[in-house]
Amino acid sequence: MAEQDIPKTDEPAAEAPAQGGVGELEALREAVEAERARADENWDKLLRTQAEMDNLRKRTERELENAHKYALERFAGELLAVRDSLEMGIQAAGDAEAQQLKEGSELTLKLLTQVMEKFGIQAVDPAGEKFDPERHQAMSMQESAEVPPNTVVAVMQKGYTLNDRLLRPAMVMVSKAPADS
Repeated sequence: MAEQDIPKTDEPAAEAPAQGGVGELEALREAVEAERARADENWDKLLRTQAEMDNLRKRTERELENAHKYALERFAGELLAVRDSLEMGIQAAGDAEAQQLKEGSELTLKLLTQVMEKFGIQAVDPAGEKFDPERHQAMSMQESAEVPPNTVVAVMQKGYTLNDRLLRPAMVMVSKAPADS
């Protein structure tokens, strides 16, 4: 009877921990899912931050490259007047008595041209080309039957570019159709 005096509690005791274990297991699964969602969110933030940093680095490199490329722009603009003056001096010194002056000016102009080209400064001499308002400044119009309308017929002052960026537009005379046609 000793066995009968001891109540059988094996089944209810086994059910209680099993029900508590299921609840705990479910709570742990929910906690794992919540942490997984947080980890995914943080991973997404990391990837976005890395992309932003990469874009910032590229933009900074581009800006630095442009700063180096166009640092001499003001200096180059000032040199243009010197070049123009030398070109006018060579044109004015066309007589035989000034031959030495002309030769010296031509050598100086050649040297200045080489220096300008070394630093990426190129002349824009559009004679005979179609008028381009992005690169040319029309000073006047001239009727002409020999060339199509909107063609540069004369260059009053050359333009210049610095590394393909317009430094000064060429001052030009542009053709227009004759009035009688």
